Amino acid sequence: MAFLNIFSKKPLKPKQKPDIIVDHREKLSHPIPHLKKLNFQISYRQLPVADYIINGTAIERKTLSDLATSIKNKRIIRQLLELKQYPSHLLLIEGNLNNPPKGIHKNALKGFLLTTALEFQTPILFTASPEDTALHLHLLAKKPPKTSPPIRPSKLIRSPKQHIQFILEGFPNIGPATAKKLLAHFPSLKSIFSATEEELVSLIGKKAQPLIELLNHNTKRD
Repeated sequence: MAFLNIFSKKPLKPKQKPDIIVDHREKLSHPIPHLKKLNFQISYRQLPVADYIINGTAIERKTLSDLATSIKNKRIIRQLLELKQYPSHLLLIEGNLNNPPKGIHKNALKGFLLTTALEFQTPILFTASPEDTALHLHLLAKKPPKTSPPIRPSKLIRSPKQHIQFILEGFPNIGPATAKKLLAHFPSLKSIFSATEEELVSLIGKKAQPLIELLNHNTKRD
């Protein structure tokens, strides 16, 4: 008969660090040192939407001064629309609402908060400081993801040319610079997709191969 040895010393599994994706422009922001202290596994990327992504939740962080500027130039409206591409998203406002920055009236700030909650249906999280922001993000990281993020979130598209560039950037290894290079050489998507392998390779080199493979892929074989 086998007995369970309760005194055996098995090595404990190390706790997995919570993952957080941070937009590379936030790399020097004040919450980052506090996130590192909380043992986050941080990945810096160029995010087209949001400042942080945790468990599929997109978070746009605004200090009160940044929020005031964004309200004045109406940039925040576009950011809220872009944020809604994620089923799970929120606006994080950092600072003391009772002490708003100069140049924006308390009533204007309150009006914006009502519009965000009612019209944009975006949850708002208030934090007192960068350290408080990090603590809230740490709590969010502990929760299991409830929704799947969008396949490819993007900035809102304004023109047909931007729409075409967005389509091209969906191909493997085709970033903004390569997409613009293709558009500068070819007049349309149709001409890009009809180009010979030699034309594409001569223009964008090795990056052409995944594009060619996808263009020639037969989905009926899958």
